[in-house]
Amino acid sequence: MNPKLNTSSSSEMKIDNLQSQDFSLLELFFKADAVVMLVMLSLIFLSIWCWAIIFNKYFKFRNEIKTRENFEQYFSTSEIDHSALEKYIQEKIDSNTYNSFEMIYFNAKLEFSKITSTGRPINQNSFVEKLENIISYTLTKEKHRLQKSMTVLASIGSISPFIGLFGTVWGIMNSFQSIAMSNNTSLAVVAPGIAEALFATALGLLAAIPAVAAYNKYLKDIDMLSDKSDHFGQYVGLYFTQEIEKK
Repeated sequence: MNPKLNTSSSSEMKIDNLQSQDFSLLELFFKADAVVMLVMLSLIFLSIWCWAIIFNKYFKFRNEIKTRENFEQYFSTSEIDHSALEKYIQEKIDSNTYNSFEMIYFNAKLEFSKITSTGRPINQNSFVEKLENIISYTLTKEKHRLQKSMTVLASIGSISPFIGLFGTVWGIMNSFQSIAMSNNTSLAVVAPGIAEALFATALGLLAAIPAVAAYNKYLKDIDMLSDKSDHFGQYVGLYFTQEIEKK
């Protein structure tokens, strides 16, 4: 009998070997090629970094909105104690817990105090120009503060799929090498490499999808917060211009 024709037993052995292999995520990670493992570790790191930024900006934006509303309400309806308010904002600046409205008011008030403390006649046009420059500078600086880490989110969303794709290509190359070395095209030979490759792709998408979604969401929030800062800056400029007219 020709042994090559008796393939039932060998096929059953290949199926048994394939079923006995562990394709859990941990096993795929620990049994992966060194390059594929490095890709996976990089993507896991990027994913953790992404989620850290997402949660950090969520709580910062929520606090920014809440404290802005409280400050705006106090500034527009109460009799303002400028000395106490300056001291309060200075403490928040020192602890890095201030919001954009407080910083706009603080810088405008400093310019107002500088002009009025000289005792000399005040040139209203010159004061208004300086005040507008101070407020404009503060608005730009505050927008940059809100945009912190946004570049990181955008980068993670852009490069993670390509890093995962690199791991995928490398894993498939390993599968082809296994076929060439063993001269066997059975699923038991190629399955581990393909599984590693697909796992790398999945990790790339796992890092990229939340990064892109968060970037788009926070970009919209920053535009909204910046628009409100512009309106508040105009209000503060008008307030101190009127105060100068009373002098």
